[in-house]
Amino acid sequence: MLENGDISLRALEPKDVDTLFIWENDRRNWRVSHTLSPFSRHAIAQYIESVRDIHTDKQLRLMIVEKSSEKAVGAIDLFDCDFKNHRSGIGVLIADTDARNHGLASQTLEVLIEYCFKELGFHQLYCGIQVDNAASLALFKKFGFREIGIRKDWNYFNGQFSDEISLQLING
Repeated sequence: MLENGDISLRALEPKDVDTLFIWENDRRNWRVSHTLSPFSRHAIAQYIESVRDIHTDKQLRLMIVEKSSEKAVGAIDLFDCDFKNHRSGIGVLIADTDARNHGLASQTLEVLIEYCFKELGFHQLYCGIQVDNAASLALFKKFGFREIGIRKDWNYFNGQFSDEISLQLING
């Protein structure tokens, strides 16, 4: 099991349908998740059912669970997993607003970076963060992610374009 401090990470389970339904349909998260329209419970259940493995799916979503309460508070995603070039995109969301600012995202990122480099054999991880998302920028920089560029007017949300900072962490 992947765990660190106050959190453990686990695979998606059928019991997560209602939780993911709430998180995915919370419009406050749409800007960072690039969601365009609501998801149905049925679509989320089908997604969970369709998950096979990281090599087949080229992605991995893990639930972030607070050990003390056994409550899922967020998710961390690996996406665009490229095993030929040993790299993956990464994103984290602490969806439970009461669980934010307690170091859970840091604990999650720490354990997943180690897993990616030691177990999955990735050479690099990357992410894109909107320029005004100071908390996420600080989180990823804390773990050594470096800015490698800015994508101008990259994201469009609520009638406005915003820039996105590309960050990268290279193992070694």
